[in-house]
Amino acid sequence: MAHYALMDENNIVVNIIVGHDEGTVIDEISDWEEYYGNFHNLTCKRTSYNTFGDQHKNGGTPFRKNFAEVGGTYDPEKDAFIRLRPFNSWVFNEDTCSWQAPVSRPDNENHYSWDEEDLNWVLVGTAAS
Repeated sequence: MAHYALMDENNIVVNIIVGHDEGTVIDEISDWEEYYGNFHNLTCKRTSYNTFGDQHKNGGTPFRKNFAEVGGTYDPEKDAFIRLRPFNSWVFNEDTCSWQAPVSRPDNENHYSWDEEDLNWVLVGTAAS
């Protein structure tokens, strides 16, 4: 199964659906982006739930920079989905088409939450918890 983002005329993602994989042919339909777009009367683009920040979480090839998010946008020039800005202080990375905190996360082993007021990461749990 593949995921598809449906977008309005302003390239705002309004829905994400699960559909047929590319390459699957059913009743002579093989272009699923076109099919789902026509069916919903919206623009449709495939999106990969394994892709965030132009990285594929399983080591595969990243696809369209990020998994689409309802309310997020699609940039046709970059062929990239841009997720919603999580905090006002976060800045946009043009290369990965993702939002980044102004302060690096301390490590990836523990659990942190972003504190927008103090503009810093707060430890909320250790990897062992």
